[in-house]
Amino acid sequence: MNDSTAKIDAFDMKILSAMQHDATLSQRDLAEKIGLSQNACWRRLQRLHSLGLIRGSHSDIDLKALGFDLTVFVMIRTRHHSKDWSEGFRAHVERLPEVIDFYRIGGDWDYLIKVVTKGMSGYDAFYQKLITNFDLATVTGFFSMEAIINNRPVDLTRLR
Repeated sequence: MNDSTAKIDAFDMKILSAMQHDATLSQRDLAEKIGLSQNACWRRLQRLHSLGLIRGSHSDIDLKALGFDLTVFVMIRTRHHSKDWSEGFRAHVERLPEVIDFYRIGGDWDYLIKVVTKGMSGYDAFYQKLITNFDLATVTGFFSMEAIINNRPVDLTRLR
C-alpha cells in the first residue's frame, strides 16, 4: 500500500467509487449518497484531489455520433530500446491526435496504442504519420468491431 492509499478510509472509498460512476454529482448529492455533511464531503474531496487520487473529471462522449467510427488497437514492435529513442517515439505519438491511449508493454510487443478515427482512410492517415521518421520493426492493427466493456469503473471494494 502506498502513502496515498494508506490515508484513505471507508468514506473516502465511497467518494472515489461514486465519482468513478458519476463525476457530475453535486457536492450535496455526493454527501447525501455517502452519508456525510456537505462540508465534510468537500474537505475530503479536496484532500483526495491533493493526494492525486482524483485527477479531474471527464465526460463520456459518444464518439461514433461525431463520426469517429473506427477504433484500432495498434501493436508495435521496435528494434530500438534506448532511452533517447523511446523518449523521441513517446513525444511523436503524444502529438498524434487520434491516439487516446498509449502504453509501453512487456512480452512480445513493445507498445500498444488505442486509436480512434473516422473510418479506414482516417486510420491510414494516422498510420502514415505514425511510421514517418521512425524505424518500427512491426506495426499491426487490430480493428474493434464492438466495445463490449469500455471504461468500466474499478471495483474499489477489492482494496479492502
